[in-house]
This record gives sequence, structure tokens and C-alpha cells, in this order.
Amino acid sequence: MKATTLILSGGLWCIIASAPAATSPPALERSNLNAGWADRATLGGEAAKVPTGRHTLWYRQPAKVWEEALPLGNGRLGAMVFGGVTDERLQLNEDTLWDGYPQDTSNPDALKALPQVRKLLFEGKNKEAEALAGANMMGRPAGVRPYQSLGELLLETPAGASAAAYCRTLDVTTAVATVSYTQDGTTFTRELFSSAPAGVIVAEFAASKPNSINVRLTLKRQKDAQCLAHPSANNAILLRGQIDCKDGKGEQRGLRFAAEVMALAKGGKVTNDNGILTVSGADSVTLLVAGATSYRGGEPEELCASALTKAAATSFKDLKAASIADYQKLAGRVAINLGTAGAEVDALPTNDRLGRIKQGQPDPGLVATYFQYGRYLLISSSRPGGLPANLQGLWAWQMNPPWNADFHTNINVQMNYWPAEITNLSECHLPLFGLMDGLVKPGGRVAEVNYGARGWVVHHLTDPWGFAAPADGLQGIWPVGSAWLAEHPFEHYQFTGDQEFLAKQGWPLMKGAARFILDFLVAAPAGTPVAGKLVTNPSYSPENTFVLPDGKTRAVFTYGATMDLMIVHELLTNCILASKILNTDAGFRQECEAALAKLAPVRISPATGRILEWIEDYQECEPTHRHTSHLYGLHPANMITTATPELFEAARKVLLGRGDGGTGWSLAWKINMWTRLHDGDHAFILLTNLLKDKTLPNLFDDHAPFQIDGNFGATAAIAEMLLQSQIRDAKGNFELQLLAALPKAWPTGSVTGLCARGGFTVDLAWQDRQLTRARIVSKLGGPLKLQAGTHTATFTTQPNQTLTLDGSLTAMETR
Repeated sequence: MKATTLILSGGLWCIIASAPAATSPPALERSNLNAGWADRATLGGEAAKVPTGRHTLWYRQPAKVWEEALPLGNGRLGAMVFGGVTDERLQLNEDTLWDGYPQDTSNPDALKALPQVRKLLFEGKNKEAEALAGANMMGRPAGVRPYQSLGELLLETPAGASAAAYCRTLDVTTAVATVSYTQDGTTFTRELFSSAPAGVIVAEFAASKPNSINVRLTLKRQKDAQCLAHPSANNAILLRGQIDCKDGKGEQRGLRFAAEVMALAKGGKVTNDNGILTVSGADSVTLLVAGATSYRGGEPEELCASALTKAAATSFKDLKAASIADYQKLAGRVAINLGTAGAEVDALPTNDRLGRIKQGQPDPGLVATYFQYGRYLLISSSRPGGLPANLQGLWAWQMNPPWNADFHTNINVQMNYWPAEITNLSECHLPLFGLMDGLVKPGGRVAEVNYGARGWVVHHLTDPWGFAAPADGLQGIWPVGSAWLAEHPFEHYQFTGDQEFLAKQGWPLMKGAARFILDFLVAAPAGTPVAGKLVTNPSYSPENTFVLPDGKTRAVFTYGATMDLMIVHELLTNCILASKILNTDAGFRQECEAALAKLAPVRISPATGRILEWIEDYQECEPTHRHTSHLYGLHPANMITTATPELFEAARKVLLGRGDGGTGWSLAWKINMWTRLHDGDHAFILLTNLLKDKTLPNLFDDHAPFQIDGNFGATAAIAEMLLQSQIRDAKGNFELQLLAALPKAWPTGSVTGLCARGGFTVDLAWQDRQLTRARIVSKLGGPLKLQAGTHTATFTTQPNQTLTLDGSLTAMETR
């Protein structure tokens, strides 16, 4: 039976029937867990009140599939909360639980084949080059192993009368999830959060009447683990395991891992029967969940026990307060108001609001919540000291998730971090630099062995074990992943002005990536379209193919693909700037300048007026392909701006040709590109398409399947509709463009706390699509250039100075 919902007079809601399949077994008896979940409870009676909170995801029914569950995370430990009444499920993740181990993936045959591969490509023998490269240039092994689920915390409460007033929520201003309902006159509530200060997940089960909490729980995992009674705590259970991963000698190399749950009951009793905890007749119970692996050293069970012991000494109230305070130090930096579709719409459950958008109805309030949810997901999946957000952020229920939930370096992991700086979450960027640090040594080995080059290289994907070689077939022979990654430390510097970071961490990463590129570049021979110019070879436009001049043969490989040239242009330009800022490595700077001067140019098709994707004006196999790689210079780089009008217009024509559809992350990238073209209305069309067609009920991005990069990419795009700062003048000063791509759909609104390059924090308010007020804090001091519509202004600022301006950019107050 499915839920039937009626809207009664006065806006009251009533759910009259809802029941799962009668054949569902109790939660603790279920095996072969998958994305689906059934709660044996029946929902009925009066509906819950609309929850308070401006940015709260909420629903009137439990999750029936994983993509409806609500995510919690502290950067290291995550959970997906299903919210069942009788049968509850918390699917758990720990950021380091990856199959695999460190190994040398270099391939000496690659260097032997490289000269001939290059020769064949320059001669137009693309398919012969592909065959030779495919047979000789792949990594050993030619792929990575997956990120895996830590396990499942399964809970049962007694099957009782129909539950009424059901509501589950996630407040992205506090990072607290709740489940509430009434049964037989008793109101039951659960509050759940993943605490960064405590390092544990906390869940409190409470009731309005004493002695009403009765729950059984256990831990399960699909393989490689077993649940036991805790050896030293009667009120705790332990999931103990080791990933089954043997090396070529048959030796076990898999990570050891553990999850532990402790039950702290007020009243009643707790019993432990061979890995099943039973709480009976309690007034309330607080569950503490810890998880750890051997990835960072230490014994997982000891690490879990230590975290539980510390958390158990703190009250639930204090754990909650500390978790919220820690989270809000990051989340509270930015506030946004894009308007409202009306009080009645604002009061609808999230899935109903999303349904309205799918029907073509606007909802600027939900867009604002979606923006803050993107920031929530980044805070929850990427904290200093941890691993960066992967293809699924922190959350994956499978043992082998789609694309291994790895770190895809041909756009996806980079897109994860597009909102980090502009939405004032700079600290959340740091795990990416830690991953890059870990790639320098293995990437240096691959650079030397595979290419005879210095520096370090990464191809189109990697993992926490330092995988740097080509993987997954010909698409993996794309040795500019490290060059793209190297954009990020310089972006971090440009927003923060942290020269110590640039000198100690950023510059070594950038220089190493550029060192490889300088060694990898080769001059195109006579008879080619860019004879005498430096190009990459072999080269490839990620995941796309073209038709050779015979009109029928598809090819992947070429030389000097446009995206490669744009990435190289940006990297060399950034290295030149960084070297000057740090006053270091003048000789290396000169090498970068010389190479940049000889780099092949970006070219425009005489036939279509579009920027060419490949070195030749090849026929496209898929004109609306999801990757729009040849506009890298428009976004995320700043090579294409209004200062390059021909390229600017050619980029627009590319986007028109690509269309307004695509996968979730593809739409997110194109939203950013339209934003950079200052076409907010077209950007808004694609944002609407993303929400309408590629957003799951819990607001996760849908590739399909779920990939988190689309959430992050769209969050960054919303920010850039309001503020852009990528244009630098001849003196190296950035221009802040206020309301740079504001769509008609948001005529009145405000935002506070966005960040701009040059070390500025920006608050904006607007009415009738016109700026009414701006407040800008200059953290570093120096020149401030502003543009808002037809108005421009320039100021000289002091460190920590605040300027308040009116809509014409006239200073109203300076302090």
C-alpha cells in the first residue's frame, strides 16, 4: 500500500495510509543488504507539524531506498539515516576504508613505445597509435580497487500500532538529523549527528513517557567482517574485519577495520547477546558509534574504544552543543536569500518542493537550501587531516561502488572543490592538497619510468594508495591530471593570500607538476596545423571521440587536444606568477615563460565558429557529449574572458552546440560556464534542469547513478552568479564583479560571506536585479577593483578594513 496524502482546509496535512510489503522480515534478520529498505511500520493519523529551520530537508515518510536517506558526516565518519519507525538503518562509512595497498604501478614498456606512438599520431595514423599505446602504456595493474562501506547499524523497535505525525529532517544549519512520530499516545524522537570534536556518530532515542524505549540493534557487513559482543564492555558491540586483498605473492594486504556501538541508557536495562544489544524499558538511550581502519596506523579496535570512552564521559547535550558549534564555525560564514515562492510552498516537504520544480514551478527558497546543502556536504566529507571527498563524497553502501567511488582527476575530484574557496570553506580544501602530497613520490616514479620525465604525474584517476599510472583503457593515457590538480593550491593562495602555504606546500606541488609538463611537451613537426609549436602527445579530450577524415573511423588519441593546451597554459602562467610572488626559482620561471611562448594556440573552427576540441576540425561523434573539456579556459581557468572577445563568442557557440541537457555533473559544469559568460538566465535554465532531471529525493546529484560532484559544481555556480573575481589586470589585481550573472528569477535577495580572490569577503543585497548595498572586508589590504552593472570603482584598502557601498559603488562607510 502506498501513502495517500490529503491537503485539508487551512493547509493541514493528513496521511491516511502507508504500509510496506507485509513480507519484510525484522531488520536484524535481513541479509544481502542493498539500496532498498522496508520499514514494517504503518503510517497514518494526523501529520506532523512543519519543522522550523530555514534550510531543513524534511519528509513525511522513511527512506525506501538509499538515495532517499539523509547523510551525516564529520569528514571522516559518515552515515546514511533511513528513518524507519520499526526497522531503522544507519549505513556507515569511514573515509579510509579502501580496498588495495601501495604498489609501484609504473610500466617501463611505456617509455619504449612513446616515441613511436608520437610519430604515428603526428603522421595521422591515430588507430595504429592507439593500438600500440593500449598494449604498452597502461599501468601495472591498470586500475584501482574500490572504496567500501564500513557496514550497517540495524535497529528494531517493537512493531506497534500505526505511527502518526511522522517526520524526518536534516537541518543543514546544525548538521543534526531527526526522526519523530507518535505511537499509542507516546511521542518518540531521535536526534542524530556525526561529531567532528568527538569523532563519533551520536544518536539519542527518547520518548515522552518513561520506560518507553525498547530497541534491539546489531552491526552487519556484506563481507569480510563479523559482529561480536564487545570484549570489555557489556553495553557495546564490535564489528571486526579485514578486507580480503592479497598481493601477487598471496600475502594478505587488506586494511583491518572496526566499528563499535555503545548504548548508554537512562533507566531500563541493556543486555548483550552475541553481538545483539537489547535496550529494554529505558527512558532514553544514547548510541555512540565509532569506526576506524589501520590506514593511518594504530589498531582499529583500540582507536574505536578510545573514541567511545571519551564520548561516553560527555553528556548528550554537551556532545550535541560541541558538534553544532564546531560545524557552525564553518557553515555559519555564509547566509543566502534568493527570495521565496510563498509561505505555502516553503512549508512543503522537500520531495514535494522538488516535485514542483520538476513540473516547471520555480522555488528560489529550495535553490538557496540546495546551495547550503552543497556546503554542508563539503564540510561533512572533507575536513583537515582526512582524505578528500571522492566520487560519492563520503557515502557509499556497496563493496564495489560505481567507478570504485575513486578520485577521478579528469574533472570530478576537482569539481568537488570548486565551492571551497568562494563559499568560505577554505579549510575544507586542505585534504585535496594532502592527497596531492601523497602522489608526488609514486607520480614521480611513473613520470620517470613511463615518460623519462622529471616532476610528478597523475592520469585520469587515483586512490589513497598513490595510484598514478594510466588506468581503465585508452582513456587513462591522459598525463595532465596532475597539471589540473596543481590549479587548486594556487587558487587557495589567490583567495587566502597565504604565502607560507604557497611556499611550503603549494609551490612544490605546482613546480613538480609543471616540471613534468615541460619534459613531456614536444614540438609539432612540419606539415601539422601547429608546426613548430609545443603540444602534448599523446593527447585526448576526456572520454570523448571523433571521426577521422575517412568519415567512418572513430578515434580517441590525437596530439595537442585543446583541453591539454588550456591546462598547460594555466599551469605555466600560475607557476610564473607564483615564482614572482615568492621571489624564487628564476631559472625555472624562465623555462615556463619560454614554453608558454611556444605553446600551440587555442584555435577556432572556420566552419562552425566554435573553439576546436581537437587539433584538427574533426567531426564529433557525440555533439552533446557530457564533457565540455575544450572550454576549460572559460571555466575553471580564466583564459577566456571579455578581454578575449573572439574566444568568448566561440565559447558561447560551443555551449549552444552542447545543449542544455547532460548528466548531473555535466550540467553543473555548463552552469558555471554560462555564468562565466555573464548569462545568468541561461545558467538558471540549466540549474533548473539539474534540479528537475538530475537531483535525487535527498538532493544528491544524479549522474546517474549518484555522484556528488554535481552538488558541488552547482553550489559553486550559484555563488558565481552573484560574485566573480577571476579577471586579473596587468598589475596582478583582481576585479570583483558583483551580481555578475544574476538571473531574472532572483530579482530580490541577499548573500553574506562569499569570498573573492585577493583576500576579500563580500556581502551583497539587491532589489529589482539592481545592487542596493555591498559590504566588503579586505583581509589583506591592497587595491580593490569593483564592477556592478555599468558602475565601476577602485579603492586602496588596508588589512582588515571594511567598506560599505551603495548600489552605485559609492562608499557610504569605511572602517
